[in-house]
Amino acid sequence: MGISIFSLFPTLSLILFLLSLNFPFTQSSPSSIYDHLERNGLPMGLLPKGITDFSIDPDTQRFQVNLTQPCNAKFENQLHYDFNISGFLSFGKILNLSGVSQQELFLWFPVNSIRVDDPSSGLINFDVGVVDKQFSLSLFESPRDCTAVDPSDSHSNSQKPSKSLGIGTVEEHMLRDVS
Repeated sequence: MGISIFSLFPTLSLILFLLSLNFPFTQSSPSSIYDHLERNGLPMGLLPKGITDFSIDPDTQRFQVNLTQPCNAKFENQLHYDFNISGFLSFGKILNLSGVSQQELFLWFPVNSIRVDDPSSGLINFDVGVVDKQFSLSLFESPRDCTAVDPSDSHSNSQKPSKSLGIGTVEEHMLRDVS
C-alpha cells in the first residue's frame, strides 16, 4: 500500500503551523517620519513637506530630520525649521525638541516640546519656554510647503525671499530677531 496524499495533509499542516510560529507576523514599520508622527498620535504637519532624510532609534525613539536648507512655514504663526531637527517621540508628545522656532510678533522662540494632551479637544500645545501656545490640531493635518531661508542670512535682522522647498511660491519673510 502506498501513502495517500490525504494522509500527508495533517502532517504538512502541522509543519506549516510550526514554521509560522518561528516567523511571527511582522507589522509594517513606518516608512516615513510622517508615519512615525501618526503612529505616536501626532499630526503629520508638524514637519514640513518633502522630508526623506530622517533617522529614528527604535529603542529610545530619538529622531533626527535633516533638511537641505533651513526654511519657514506659515501656520497661524510662522515656524522656522533649521538644517537639523531632533527630539524624542512618545505618544502624543515630542520632547527635547531642537531645530524648530516659532515667531511671536517679531521675536523668535525655540519650541522645546509639542504635545497633544487630549486629542478630542482639537488642540495642540507648543512649549516655547516662557509660555505654552495652543493651536488648533487642524492646522497641522498635512505637511506644509516650507520656504527656503538663506543660511547666511540666519543671523541678520531680515531674511531675503528665496525659492520654496516643495510646491509653493516665493514669499517675503518677516523680520527675525535673534537673541
